[in-house]
Amino acid sequence: MTTRDALAHVRRRDGVAIIELVGDLNAAAERALDEAWTAATEVRPDAVVLSFEKTGYINSTGIALVVGLLASARAHGIPIRAYGLTDHYREIFEITRLADFMAINTDEDSAVQGVGGDGNG
Repeated sequence: MTTRDALAHVRRRDGVAIIELVGDLNAAAERALDEAWTAATEVRPDAVVLSFEKTGYINSTGIALVVGLLASARAHGIPIRAYGLTDHYREIFEITRLADFMAINTDEDSAVQGVGGDGNG
């Protein structure tokens, strides 16, 4: 399996911070994810949307990093949403109950437009 270094880009849309995750989500992604989270929440967004469209492999450490983001978001009252998960990872997020704490959408438009529309932001 080839590993792809993780990058995380932050952009804003309609008051929402979107973190685009690129590459593999594993221990090596921690710094990029932490920096992106800090940048995304410097100016308090209405929500943070995680884009998994360009994410490759996600291992258990990567899942733990997402859990860490959820904990930080919850502590600061910031809703998190996600989109772009493959069917495989969507199922993992449901089995591990991550989906109970963030809305999972099919695309960016529905993730951004859904902010404030349900219990998950």
